[in-house]
Amino acid sequence: MAEGEPKTKKIKLEENKLSQNALFGMGNPLLDISAVVDKDFLDKFGLKPNDQILAEDKHKALFEEIVKKFKVEYHAGGSTQNSMKIAQWMIQEPHRVATFFGCIGTDKFGEILKKKAEEAHVDARYYEQDEEPTGTCAACITGDNRSLVANLAAANCYKKDKHLDLEGNWKLVEKAKVYYIAGFFLTVSLESILKVAKHASEHNKIFSINLSAPFISQFFKEQMMQVMPYVDVLFGNETEAATFAREQGFETEDIEEIAKKAQNLPKVNKKRQRVVVITQGKDGTILADGDKVSSFPVLEIDPSDIVDTNGAGDAFVGGFLSELVQERPVEQCVRAGHYAANVIIRRAGCTFPEKPNFH
Repeated sequence: MAEGEPKTKKIKLEENKLSQNALFGMGNPLLDISAVVDKDFLDKFGLKPNDQILAEDKHKALFEEIVKKFKVEYHAGGSTQNSMKIAQWMIQEPHRVATFFGCIGTDKFGEILKKKAEEAHVDARYYEQDEEPTGTCAACITGDNRSLVANLAAANCYKKDKHLDLEGNWKLVEKAKVYYIAGFFLTVSLESILKVAKHASEHNKIFSINLSAPFISQFFKEQMMQVMPYVDVLFGNETEAATFAREQGFETEDIEEIAKKAQNLPKVNKKRQRVVVITQGKDGTILADGDKVSSFPVLEIDPSDIVDTNGAGDAFVGGFLSELVQERPVEQCVRAGHYAANVIIRRAGCTFPEKPNFH
């Protein structure tokens, strides 16, 4: 019997063409501190029920108060890191298909992030520094809304020359076929994003980015538009897409129209036409691919099964990328995205069961 074993193993390996580090992500690693809060808490800190903002001075006390007043849970987070973890979970084997770069502090929260990345089988190569503590994100949950307040701290200290440019790290970038960076990272290191985006474009690999939050399209418009010519896949939700369209002077509020116009923005690598993917919560996901714009219904879910929508968008992207890196059709990528998001919203934080059940 032993003689036959290597053969079956060999066939299996050939079937699974995925190599380690084929998917690359770079972003803000944050420890999520999530809690169900009340309206008074949101009002006190001037928060909208459903939003994503960067912490200002007036939010400093929020991080202490949420821990004192409410039952909190800690989850390894940060938008891009969440998507890398979900993609790796969907792929399962081999481990470490997903690589992640970002900056943390040399502290307890940093250690938690390292441990959580390892448990998720993601190849996380953090740039560690001791000037700033590891970044945190307060997820203030009310009903099925979530208001996110990110205190970037260490995440804001990522340096291209101190990390991305190092030979060993850049080799990992070169190994990848698909790249994903959430728009949030535009506030941190535009030069790092451009270096990765240009590499992808020059080697006809796939570079993707996310609109991430309305404030990115508004206040980091110039940075976003420097990167846009390299973008092969653009992700966003309906609110972000509407803000982006307004800022770009698209003069339409129609999501399909916005997707088409975003698709037609100038692009460097002419070998690939841009794909635009816009999610709309419980409504269908809009996909601009080639000459057509399609809508894909999301999986139905009983509202009473929704535990927490935090991480749903990241999960969608992770599911999508898990198929994209395996060179599956874009419709299949959307299905995988819907599946992953459907799993995540039934659980607290961006967490998942041991194995996916996606076919």
